[in-house]
Amino acid sequence: MAKKELKAKVKSLKAKLKAATAAPEVTTPAGEAKVKKAKLVSPLAPAAFPTLPQIAGVEFAAVEAGIKYQNRKDVMLVRLAPGTAIAGVFTRSSTRSACVRDCQAKLALKVPADAGAAIVVNSGNSNAFTGRVGDEAVAAVTIGVADALGIPAARVFSSSTGVIGEPLPFEKITNKTAELAANLREDAIEMAAHAMMTTDTFPKGASATVQGDGGLIQIAGIAKGSGMIAPDMATMLVYIFTDAKISATNLQKLLSRNTDDTFNAITVDSDTSTSDTLLLAATGKSEAAELKGVHLKAFETALRGVMMDLAHQVIRDGEGATKFVEVRITGAASNADAHKLAMAIANSPLVKTAIAGQDPNWGRIVAAIGKAGAEADRDKLSIRFGDILVAENGWRNPDYREEDGAAYMLQSDLVIAVDMGLGKSKRSVWTCDLTNRYIEINADYRS
Repeated sequence: MAKKELKAKVKSLKAKLKAATAAPEVTTPAGEAKVKKAKLVSPLAPAAFPTLPQIAGVEFAAVEAGIKYQNRKDVMLVRLAPGTAIAGVFTRSSTRSACVRDCQAKLALKVPADAGAAIVVNSGNSNAFTGRVGDEAVAAVTIGVADALGIPAARVFSSSTGVIGEPLPFEKITNKTAELAANLREDAIEMAAHAMMTTDTFPKGASATVQGDGGLIQIAGIAKGSGMIAPDMATMLVYIFTDAKISATNLQKLLSRNTDDTFNAITVDSDTSTSDTLLLAATGKSEAAELKGVHLKAFETALRGVMMDLAHQVIRDGEGATKFVEVRITGAASNADAHKLAMAIANSPLVKTAIAGQDPNWGRIVAAIGKAGAEADRDKLSIRFGDILVAENGWRNPDYREEDGAAYMLQSDLVIAVDMGLGKSKRSVWTCDLTNRYIEINADYRS
């Protein structure tokens, strides 16, 4: 493709993207034109929220509490049947929220599961860096839910997401607990996913079905996350439910060992949230026998698939994202080096803005490798855009053509592959581009 044709194609694609995401003009009853700021949806969003299986022993409800947002549901409740095992992973931020610390403390108590459990989530306020007032808010909300459902407060887990440093108006939640309890139903998981959105442009869901010993096992999960995504545990807010029979100890093992390559392998903007929470609940209501052997392995594979799907959806909804990017490192000297290298490239503002501009500026990838703090040899590494060999042996590939790289960058899904030529370690992480829209969203997030 000639450079002139390539530039024309890029210009055309950008114009189409701008038109697709522009706020529509609406007309008032008097016939006067009025500009309405419409909610933009990521161009990488799925066509629709998936059809998720109902999980026996799990019920959902959501209400409008007016914590920050108006005319939309912003609090959701999940009731879990008696006998439900719960596992979790959380942010390692030293300024983690009151909700996170409360969840961690409750999981450590190992309260018997026979009393049932609940999860309550609000959007619009993260209840982070709010001191003792924040702890009191968590207690008020969880006790309110416990009273409404007739379960111990130690089995009520809460999450909050939104603005940091502002007291949570918890009474707006406690005033709604009776309404939430009265409207719980098994088929409302999509509504729950909507209620915990902040800057998300679409609700996120994923599911899997596994053949167990004596019956089918269902898994369904929802997530929220769009910005402040560079997890160091799990990510954002994620809730996964299954009807499998499995102990809390084994459930925790599965969750912990599959977090690193899923939720810990994504980044939007290199900022770790104070509120990151991932809870996994198993009701034991499936007709299948308790998981073990080959059935346990099959379940773990399916669970990992759901986790990966949700993690990727978070990146596809990255604030202002127009590109979904896999950074694939092979041949690194160690696993730690492979991770450092992948994240250095994925978090580089220069790399991400070049991708946004559809510019195959591979020199920025070289610079990111050099700053990563990992072992590297200029003359041994190679760089590819998809299947296109861009550079090797310490220099640009003599057969590489800039127009090939530019044409590749027009795609919405990209792979940046780097082989270090030093060992056998590898790592893939996923990120998105950095656009003007990201700045617009975060410049006035609190207003």
